[in-house]
Amino acid sequence: MDRPGTLSVMGRVWVTDRSGNSRWGVSAPGRAVVLLGVLAAVIAGCSAGPSARPDVAVERAPAPAAPTEDAPGEEPAGPPEPQAPLTDLAWVPCAPERIAALGVGDVPGITIDCAAFDAPIDASGERPGTFTAGAMRARTPETPADAPPLVLTSGSDTPSGTQLGQLLRSGLGDLAREHPIVAVDRRGIGSSTPIDCLPPDTRNGLRTLAAGETDRVGTLSELAVAATISCTDYLQPHELAFGADSAATDLDALRSAWGVDTLALLGTGNGATVALSYAAQFPDRVSRLVLDSPEPVLADAATATDLRLQGLEAALDAFARQCTAQACALGPDPRAAIDGVVRAAATGTLGDLTAPPVVAALSAALAQPDPRARVDSLAEPFSAAVRGDTAPLRALAADAGPSDGQWVARCSDTTQWPSPDRVRSLVDEWGEQYPVFGETAALRMLACSAWPSSTAPSLPDALGVPVLALSGLADPAVGSAASAATGAISSTGAPVSTLTWHGSGHPATSSECARRAIGTYLADGTLPPNGGACPA
Repeated sequence: MDRPGTLSVMGRVWVTDRSGNSRWGVSAPGRAVVLLGVLAAVIAGCSAGPSARPDVAVERAPAPAAPTEDAPGEEPAGPPEPQAPLTDLAWVPCAPERIAALGVGDVPGITIDCAAFDAPIDASGERPGTFTAGAMRARTPETPADAPPLVLTSGSDTPSGTQLGQLLRSGLGDLAREHPIVAVDRRGIGSSTPIDCLPPDTRNGLRTLAAGETDRVGTLSELAVAATISCTDYLQPHELAFGADSAATDLDALRSAWGVDTLALLGTGNGATVALSYAAQFPDRVSRLVLDSPEPVLADAATATDLRLQGLEAALDAFARQCTAQACALGPDPRAAIDGVVRAAATGTLGDLTAPPVVAALSAALAQPDPRARVDSLAEPFSAAVRGDTAPLRALAADAGPSDGQWVARCSDTTQWPSPDRVRSLVDEWGEQYPVFGETAALRMLACSAWPSSTAPSLPDALGVPVLALSGLADPAVGSAASAATGAISSTGAPVSTLTWHGSGHPATSSECARRAIGTYLADGTLPPNGGACPA
């Protein structure tokens, strides 16, 4: 097939040209409406940008009636243009200690500012009250003063400001030259009004997953009840206002503060769930929607965790190959060295340094988008532990556990947690299938087992903008879960283009190739060819 195709969506026409690029365009009189199929094959090895896919087959539908004098033909409107704020936030330079914690002080040419804005706890107005949402902005001297911002949310995975810092270290500055990047911390997390609801003993028990207890499943179930009682008492009457749907209304509070009609959104990991919820609740207030490494939508906890475990294993393999190539401190078999340290922590031979914090630190480091940072942060602490010095690994593990706000958000977003009996069986099953991560991942699902049931995050049923969906082959944060999110978008009739990064880490925006696709999409709404690939 060598003819371009068009797709009519919500009164607009989406054009795919002969090279596979997609954009909003003009419908000529008498042109047939076509339905684009989706090519699932991934084409690897692009160097200058996303790789092209072959032309896709189309099925012609009856041609629309030609325009008449009573119904003159009109050029269809494209997606709304991103807008610069009419009234901006009160940005100030971030505190030096915060810049140091982000590790971006040595990133040349980047200016990082901080601000805050008020958001209603309950956007419906049924329950009064506001909280402070924290925001961080990255720009360069070349960023146009009137450039529309790209709003970044990483949801509950990590504070959005932290994700911004990690992406800046891996090259996000090239995108910030065209658009300021504004990261908004999810409510209760990072620089937003914090949640401090867990008693220290309960928090430590959840962090160590009741290590040393004879019946860890039973003990964790009891800890989950204690944690739930403590945090729901602390948060009432707003204990159910910390899910993705509520986080999405915080983004709309930012839109309102800016005085603009729409937002351009980049959601990474759990933040993609927040971005999808925003698109569901406010479909006319989205100008661009980038879903980067989205977590599985509407999946139960066991399914989502299994996908993440697959991503962790792939990321650990990629790290081991890179570490070996660099002759890192872990020796000729880095994976075996790490596995040995985790087993030592699990059997108590590292003293009070237990396996769950070690695995949490390992998982967080593997998710760093900068490959050099992964090697630097992991090789020396684990090699020191092999030699008997656990101090560096203790320091790495100290900050690896989720905050109270992250725990509340994660419990709120997932509606189906496994029973204790199911967890007992998964401890054995995953412990054998995923020897480094499996047992810890199975036990961690019990932490939310007593949290009150809530509705699943909202998904859009109609969208008037094309959507760019990114994913990675070795993503330790979500695994290979992007297809569920793209399926949800496809069901709305909106055009969606997928782009797979062949690298390791999280999110895919750390790829220069992916950032170029984002930049083009932000500029004029053009999507890359569907099913393309970016090199590692």
